[in-house]
Amino acid sequence: MQARQSLANRPTTLTEWRSVNWRKANRSVRNLRHRIFRATTEGDYKKVRSLQKLMLRSYANRLLSVRKVTQQNRGKYTAGIDRVVVKTPEGKGMMVDILFNFRAWRVQPTRRVYIPKSNGKLRPLGISTIADRCLQMVVKTALEPEWEAKLEGSTYGYRPGRSCQDAVQKLYFMSLPKNRKRWAVDADLKGCFDNIDQTFLLAKLEQFPSRGLVEQWLQSGYVEYGRWQPTTAGTPQGNCISPLLANIALHGMEEALGITYDTRGRINGKRGLAKYADDFVVMCESQADAEDAIEDLKPWLYERGLTFSEEKTQVVHLREGFDFLGFNFRHYPTPGRTKTGWKLLVKPSRKSIQSIKVRLKQEWLKLSGKPVKEIVMRLNPIIRGWANYFRTGVASRTFSRLQDWMFKRQQRYAHKRHPNKGPRWWYQKYWGRLNLDRHDNWVFGDKDSGSHLVKFTWFPIERHVMVKGRASPDDPSLKEYWERRSKMKVKDLTFSRQKLAKRQKLKCSVCGESLLNGEALHIHHKTPRSKGGKDSFSNWLLLHQVCHQQRHASQQKSKG
Repeated sequence: MQARQSLANRPTTLTEWRSVNWRKANRSVRNLRHRIFRATTEGDYKKVRSLQKLMLRSYANRLLSVRKVTQQNRGKYTAGIDRVVVKTPEGKGMMVDILFNFRAWRVQPTRRVYIPKSNGKLRPLGISTIADRCLQMVVKTALEPEWEAKLEGSTYGYRPGRSCQDAVQKLYFMSLPKNRKRWAVDADLKGCFDNIDQTFLLAKLEQFPSRGLVEQWLQSGYVEYGRWQPTTAGTPQGNCISPLLANIALHGMEEALGITYDTRGRINGKRGLAKYADDFVVMCESQADAEDAIEDLKPWLYERGLTFSEEKTQVVHLREGFDFLGFNFRHYPTPGRTKTGWKLLVKPSRKSIQSIKVRLKQEWLKLSGKPVKEIVMRLNPIIRGWANYFRTGVASRTFSRLQDWMFKRQQRYAHKRHPNKGPRWWYQKYWGRLNLDRHDNWVFGDKDSGSHLVKFTWFPIERHVMVKGRASPDDPSLKEYWERRSKMKVKDLTFSRQKLAKRQKLKCSVCGESLLNGEALHIHHKTPRSKGGKDSFSNWLLLHQVCHQQRHASQQKSKG
């Protein structure tokens, strides 16, 4: 990419992926997003449309969109109906150039696949071609800042800077015993993504410059067993842009429920809402009002082509408790110990505990007879991810019980691998003080290499700080606020990577972006080991995977 070339225009030469200036690309897209957000809040929609057209033409936007789809997304190696995936730098550069012709784009049908749901049923997914997914990301980047300025503060699903933890924390504050909202509408929508009214959704995007492309994606149909089937409703699950479209369709639920806020952001009235995509809870002060809330929402949902699932939607009191996003919310009696006589506990739900046990058991069975190193490599990310998610609730007892359960699985592994040896021999071989930062002699792992399994009990309970109001990363006035919030994510890294990230002030030295933006992280050796560099903390640098590859590519180029 030539230095004199503006990132908002098409390059005169083919894209050289290994030479992309990611700092410049990120800065260009971020500035455009800020301008779209600001213009929306000011009500200047003529300027919004002009900036969105500029974003759709932006070379920087295409670069970052291809990077997200081909290197960051989980489904980066999942092909559409054309069976094409993009793995090489040359292929990624070619994809950036292909996206220049989006005005004459013809959308391909999705490939229908099914994944199992927790209730035993199958969930249909529509897998677009890799080219369509890249273009969807381009369009999403142009559309998202406008709606970030519009969406309600109670909407937390699939939005930048927001997470399940924020929705859980919002519901926690509404459910405290000192509040009067003790009746919950635990709602479930019947096939939300599959049944959204496309006409209603497209009407919401009437002035958006790429509305025609969105319409093509909605109506492209899907291929199953070699046959094309039309799609007259819904937005395909599996598309990059589908979560944003679902949020747009469900916007306005607070208004339908009559929920308003005072100048300090506190709820006015008798109802409250916490929503994560199509999963939401309405808190009310009485059972009658909770039932009325359901009736108020029925016509509002019908307009969008949606209905409640009669089987799963229920009205419950907090004394009975209910589950939301993997947590169980319930009031427990505490006579004489609290003013209200009740205490709210937000704990991992039974379903969540059973689910992690099943998953870990399956992994143990698959790894039966495998070396300990392989077990550690496979199980540690699962344990760390589950514990980091649930550590914000009342989970100490759950973690302790899960660790006891894991110890039994470790004993089974040792017994199965060495049936002719006794317990004392097993313990000497597999257990010891392998984590030098902890005074724990019962850590399971490989004594030769020091690699070991992390324990659930090593994760201290740490309350999540909820995002404030309607705050968005696209709001340029909140730059410092979002920088402070991004630092909170460092606890999700391993201890050694936490130290590296803090030493680098949480910034990637190649692209200048936050290390904690969701991308895979690699450890780079500042002085290569081939040149005598040590494999030690002082010689390590934490980089994004893409930036790490680019650093090595530039080093190879300089050698040549």
